[in-house]
Amino acid sequence: MALLNRVMPSFPRATGLLLVLTFAGVSVRAEDWPEFRGPGGQGISRGTDLPLQWSATENVLWRQPVPGLGWSSPVTAGGRIFLTTGVAVGDGAPSLRALALELATGRILWDTEVFPPAETGRASMHKKNSPASPTPVVHEGRVYVHFGHFGTACLDLEGKVLWRNNRLRYEPEHGNGGSPIIVGDRLVFSADARTDPALVALDRRTGEVAWRSARDLEVRQKFSFATPLLIEVAGRPQIVCPASGAVIAHDPADGRELWRVRYGGGYSLIPRPVFAHGLIFIGTGYNRADLLAIRVDGSMGDLTDSHIAWRTTKGAPLTPSTVAVGDELYAVSDMGVATCFNARTGEVYWQEKLEPGYSASPLAAAGRVYFQSEGGVATVVAAGRTFRQLARNELGERTLASLAVAENTVLLRSEKALYRIGGNRASAR
Repeated sequence: MALLNRVMPSFPRATGLLLVLTFAGVSVRAEDWPEFRGPGGQGISRGTDLPLQWSATENVLWRQPVPGLGWSSPVTAGGRIFLTTGVAVGDGAPSLRALALELATGRILWDTEVFPPAETGRASMHKKNSPASPTPVVHEGRVYVHFGHFGTACLDLEGKVLWRNNRLRYEPEHGNGGSPIIVGDRLVFSADARTDPALVALDRRTGEVAWRSARDLEVRQKFSFATPLLIEVAGRPQIVCPASGAVIAHDPADGRELWRVRYGGGYSLIPRPVFAHGLIFIGTGYNRADLLAIRVDGSMGDLTDSHIAWRTTKGAPLTPSTVAVGDELYAVSDMGVATCFNARTGEVYWQEKLEPGYSASPLAAAGRVYFQSEGGVATVVAAGRTFRQLARNELGERTLASLAVAENTVLLRSEKALYRIGGNRASAR
């Protein structure tokens, strides 16, 4: 804790405590899901009684239509749900909006336009992307929304815009994707654009740029979409964020590079890193997906030749992140091949074909792993070294957003609506 405060004097002691609790695998408020992939950003819920089975009509507590199009995942705090969307108006330029819903009923409490069509304009994007794909962050009574090159903003819990920054214009490829994270007094996100890619930190109180760390990598394709992850190694905080060609760890105070591991021509990276057993697990992107496990031990510099514990192309995801449960690492490829690895060695315990087409990252809770397909099918399996399917749940709507958890219920965003799933909590025996 003393080192954290010395290295990053702008961090309050409460933030340091939050880091310690997160790294210990404990969320401060188990009922909140404050960022992409939940508390700690690892896709793990402490819920013990999540629903096992559902459909479009079975075990649905409520379904709330959501205007426009967005693939940001829902986040929650204090009995409210927050998400973003883009509503096309006029000539098709999106109105970029933030919404709050009541957790108990799904009722929309407010719908605030953050960036109007006059400030966005029409933009091309990948067919699997949307105008609002980055997931918001809710922290200390503020909601931070990010729309990539369109801009970033901070709102209070009643929907009032406190600041906006749309001056960081850059040329994206296929639209926006990576979500922001809170690191002390900074809001950090990747801006790995077609040209001049960088990791950017804004002052979360004002929206002004605190630092910008350029990616000095010689790669043919520079664009990527990864979400950073804050970790602590040997008492030192690090922001780990994959980019085209390498994964890089940064000093949160000033963005300075601490270490890197190169992986050649990997680009268009999407999976968020996962940290377990002293290893960082990352995907390397197109054209060939690799899954890497990298030792993180406090060493600095270029660690390519010394710190890759294992790597594989077998079952490696291009889009979904992985999830670590105990000694196992679970992954699902974009084509729908689910794999259980030994997290430390990369040994494959099982590999099974699920539904075709995956973008959402898996969720782990109460001895189960939830895989949500693009076609709206959720496959639930028992966590363990033997494949055991517990449920197959068909929703009948396109789903690319990752699942969230609120008070032992599942929040599922489809192309048209947000669902709250509860009931039927049969155990995984």
